[in-house]
Amino acid sequence: MTGIRAQQKEKTRRSLINASFRLVTAERSYSNLSLREVAREAGIAPTSFYRHFCDMEELGLTMVDEGGLTLRQLMRQARQRIETGGSVIKTSVETFMEFVEQNPNIFRVLLRERSGTSAAFRAAVSRELRHFSAELTDYIELASKLSRDEATIQSEAMVTIVFNAGAEALDLSNEERRTLSDRTIMQLRMIAKGAAVLKMTRGIAL
Repeated sequence: MTGIRAQQKEKTRRSLINASFRLVTAERSYSNLSLREVAREAGIAPTSFYRHFCDMEELGLTMVDEGGLTLRQLMRQARQRIETGGSVIKTSVETFMEFVEQNPNIFRVLLRERSGTSAAFRAAVSRELRHFSAELTDYIELASKLSRDEATIQSEAMVTIVFNAGAEALDLSNEERRTLSDRTIMQLRMIAKGAAVLKMTRGIAL
């Protein structure tokens, strides 16, 4: 019986998280949602909410954590595909754009709470971006033989460009999104080429 109750509790908790992601739209941010409408969307009584989360902030922080983890897992899979051949930048950008297209509300949560009114949410999104940047730094340092500091600077620039492109992609048509992807790929390649030149010209004033 204990196992069944635990499964049901996890199912209800998942329903609350999924309901919250569904309610976030182009017009509504997470901060505009109420506990009652999230509970109603999840099909549970409002009082049952507190069996799973202390308040709406805890639920929102869980959403940020899950959104960041989902994105990092996708990008890891992209890098694994790259090992079998293909462009690291092109594959990564295409994977990211697919994520934005297929999970617009997950990305909206990350994007909006990055500059939202809640300090806890801003800190959580910043932490997810640091995780994302750190994994990219590890990859760049190994693949490009740059110093740790140089790889960090390159990854931070790339993450900033990609997230800005994701924000723009939310409101674009498929054709416009492909054009944006091509431009983003070119921007990242220019950064990578610049980093390679920097490595070759260490000690030379540019």
